Amino acid sequence: MNRKSALKVVLVVVGLLFLALAYPLVLFMRQEAAVSMMLSLYVTLGVFLLLTVRNPPAHRSLILFTAWSSFAHAAVMGYQAILGMVDRGELVGVAVLAAIGLILLILLPPGKDAERLPALMASQ
Repeated sequence: MNRKSALKVVLVVVGLLFLALAYPLVLFMRQEAAVSMMLSLYVTLGVFLLLTVRNPPAHRSLILFTAWSSFAHAAVMGYQAILGMVDRGELVGVAVLAAIGLILLILLPPGKDAERLPALMASQ
């Protein structure tokens, strides 16, 4: 499996995972307002990640946003778990979000500058 195919598989898996958060979103709607607001963002992001599968290089910024926002969420949640603000079981979510971010960055398609680099190097 090449890098582009692997990225497409990851985008589908993460997109479906985020989209599946619609179920707890409905469950927590009345009990946990902050949780349901956060989940609504992930569900929306899941839809757009699934749309990204057709042409990942054209949606590089969305892939970068998903990776870095996953790191940010993992950092905050991990800090809260260490301080005892949330249950230590949340560390599983920290690992999942960190893995999502890392895998997306590893598989990220090169930007336009990276594609032009060989031509720029040859012209010097």
